[in-house]
Amino acid sequence: MALKRSVGLKGLRYRGGGPMLAWSLHRISGLLIIIFVGTHVLASFFMQQTASDLGTNLNIIYESLYFQILIYFVVMFHGLNGLRILILDTWPQLLEYQREVTWLQWLVFIPVYGLTVFIMIQHAASSG
Repeated sequence: MALKRSVGLKGLRYRGGGPMLAWSLHRISGLLIIIFVGTHVLASFFMQQTASDLGTNLNIIYESLYFQILIYFVVMFHGLNGLRILILDTWPQLLEYQREVTWLQWLVFIPVYGLTVFIMIQHAASSG
């Protein structure tokens, strides 16, 4: 029996709300982590094996404050969102409160991320 429902690109349409935003950010942050780890391995390879300037240039990018703030956002969000998903998968009766758990995730993420960025900027200002 053929499936009569055609989803196409309509399945990618943003439907709004915190859980959909968290879903999108989780996929994007996972992709960015994979790209970061891959380029980090390549930079190490170029530094060790070929003594190329490419590895040095990539390390300069990694050491920049802006990049560190971005990668910290990506890793911390991905980890906290993964923890939220793990909790909701472990206790399915909490799925009824998915929006509230998403808000709780943001209530934990924002102050911890903000404080860490503040400390990173303060450290960079005092040492530079």
